[in-house]
Amino acid sequence: MKELMGVINLDHELDQLNELTYFRCGAAVPFAGRYRLIDFVMSNMMHAGILDIALFVRRKYRSLLDHLGEGKPWDLDRKRGGLFVLPPDWNDPTDVSTGELQHIHNNLDFFERGSARYVVYSGSQHLSNVDFCDAYAYHLEQGADVTLIYTKTQQIRPEHQACTRLDVDENGRVTDIHLEREHPNLYMEMFIMEKNMFLHLVRQCIAHGESHFFRDAIQKNRRKLNIAGYEYKGYHAVINSLESYYRNSLDLLKPDTYHSLFREQPVHTKIKYEVPAKYLNTADVSNSLVANGCQIGGTVDGSILFRGVQVKEGARIHNSIIMQKCIIEEDVVLENVILDKDVVISRGRKLQGDIRKPFVVAKDTAI
Repeated sequence: MKELMGVINLDHELDQLNELTYFRCGAAVPFAGRYRLIDFVMSNMMHAGILDIALFVRRKYRSLLDHLGEGKPWDLDRKRGGLFVLPPDWNDPTDVSTGELQHIHNNLDFFERGSARYVVYSGSQHLSNVDFCDAYAYHLEQGADVTLIYTKTQQIRPEHQACTRLDVDENGRVTDIHLEREHPNLYMEMFIMEKNMFLHLVRQCIAHGESHFFRDAIQKNRRKLNIAGYEYKGYHAVINSLESYYRNSLDLLKPDTYHSLFREQPVHTKIKYEVPAKYLNTADVSNSLVANGCQIGGTVDGSILFRGVQVKEGARIHNSIIMQKCIIEEDVVLENVILDKDVVISRGRKLQGDIRKPFVVAKDTAI
């Protein structure tokens, strides 16, 4: 849709997944056997026909750049527009902006050159399949200055504690923005706003020494702005801790949960051509996601195996997440474990975590 341009802001997202974010930002963490967390919001914007997407990054983004490339899987490798990965520019001696507003101020040309009239702004920690076209139509129907996208949760989980909450009246207007932990309306860190108003509020915030757009431009001005709330009713997961990553990953082993995330529209990711998974005569696999390129000779139950994992004969894996190209030698036992990429577990080792707190092994480790 030519009326919309996308902004994915990773600046305020802390690297809270412990060992999984030692060498990468949270948006680049692998998920669901073949994806990265960034893929979900990128795919949502692609399905909305958004042709210009800016990605604001500040730290540990080498892995993310390698994954995104020129944006071809999301149809963003174009001569005009496409994907723009924008680290902050430190070379302007007159720049007085701070925080995430520094990204916007130092990359104003992205907004000024784009022909789109509206900005779709998002982070990467809320996994969903939001229809931005429907949210945009709702925004126009409401005649709002800004439309905040939220969802109603049926169960408050620990990862929801950090989420902002919205009070929304019967007319769809946001009447309050707060942090009441037991409130079910979770703001998904996504909004739609007219581009000129967005840039006006950015300049206003910078002039007053502010640093955070949502807090300083929207939340503090909630009495002055016409703020609409668009309710999203599909799959939703917040990945902002190791525990939430582990639990939401294994939840995908439930068919209904898996289909609610992937059935409505495909999620695009970096393409890798590998042979299908190979199951040896000694393999016993049940209730698991197994990516292509794997070779399995042991027992795998209730687990997720990424591309190229080798599970040797006699090994047993239960309730675990094994990332790309890990090697599990003979007679290894893994239970409630997360192995990052390229980990080697030597013969006869036993690693066991707790279902509430998995044992994690960092990338490129040999045990």
